[in-house]
Amino acid sequence: MDTLVGVDAGDTLTYLDHAATTPMRAEAVEAMLPFLTERFANPSGSHRFARSVRQVVDEARDVVADAIGCESGEVVFTGCGTESDNAAIVGTLNRHGGVAVCPSAEHHAVLHAVQHGGGRIVGVDAAGRVDLTDLAATLDEVRAGGGHVSIVSVMAVNNEVGSINPLAEVAAIVREHAPRALLHTDAVQAPCWIDLRTITPHVQLLALSAHKFGGPKGVGLLVVRQGAVLDPLLQGGGQERDRRSGTHNVAGIVAMAEALRITDMERVADNLRIELLRDRLVDTVLGGLDDVTETVPRDAKVVGSAHICIADVESEALLFLLDEANVCASAASACASGAMEPSHVLAAMGVDRRHSLGALRMSLGATTTEAEVDHAAQVIVESVRRLRGGR
Repeated sequence: MDTLVGVDAGDTLTYLDHAATTPMRAEAVEAMLPFLTERFANPSGSHRFARSVRQVVDEARDVVADAIGCESGEVVFTGCGTESDNAAIVGTLNRHGGVAVCPSAEHHAVLHAVQHGGGRIVGVDAAGRVDLTDLAATLDEVRAGGGHVSIVSVMAVNNEVGSINPLAEVAAIVREHAPRALLHTDAVQAPCWIDLRTITPHVQLLALSAHKFGGPKGVGLLVVRQGAVLDPLLQGGGQERDRRSGTHNVAGIVAMAEALRITDMERVADNLRIELLRDRLVDTVLGGLDDVTETVPRDAKVVGSAHICIADVESEALLFLLDEANVCASAASACASGAMEPSHVLAAMGVDRRHSLGALRMSLGATTTEAEVDHAAQVIVESVRRLRGGR
């Protein structure tokens, strides 16, 4: 457990919020430093200094494309995952019209974009995965009403509860029921856990964000497969083949490429180790407390997800006690008008209010240790007992 900036000297931090952001990999920091100092040229320039930096951007694009399983020319660098999701959905609607469709448990970067465009929302099952029957029926309903679906967006891994969507089955349904539609996936939570090469063949659009796999904040990408045509979200200098204008974040792009390369290389070993830690954490909590549910079955989610719902406890109060003990986690609930309300994901999954108000999202990553999970489990059990009045 490392001592981090913002934590009192001598204290250690138990960090179980990797789904929110990951610590940067040392190799990614090292890779980006020259482009924050001496190699500062604008890659869109025409002189030798600028051309040398542009070559670095192109080399980073090749590295990223190899890890994703796409062509280099299909990689569009963006500012973040949210921009990538919006670029996919808004760009498709602006170019092709029609209707956007997504499940009710999507990240708000997708859900709000679809709703803003007047799109259709389909249901999910109890594990947070898209309801395939409802998806097919909705696509047929749009077509029967004389409309057309131009884009379907289904996330690869849910950001709250870690459930994995069956994208191959989704793709087959889209091809059958809305053959003109593009299939987009918010894969922001996938790189640490799933080989992206198994996802890319099924989709035309794929979004990533660097800070979810050991890269810096403020840089992401959108894969736009050959044949997929979108209107650009940003107009300007015509960078990224007119698909995303704006001066390249060279340092961020280089660091993202290095972080993704290492994540891809170490994924199998990390998954094996982290799965054991996740099981140890959750099993200890479940064994020490009554009326706690594991939100999604382990075989339906990524190994880094340790999401639980605790009855008769409010997430806000529990997180306060965890924070006091230097345990970083998050809740799948938000405060609205002074009243705790279940997250939209848990509501879509049908989790009862008594449990959903006590949601706790713990997410593990490459730096997670046995000492961290043991400390967190102890603190959670003690804190819940305290909040329940000692029972």
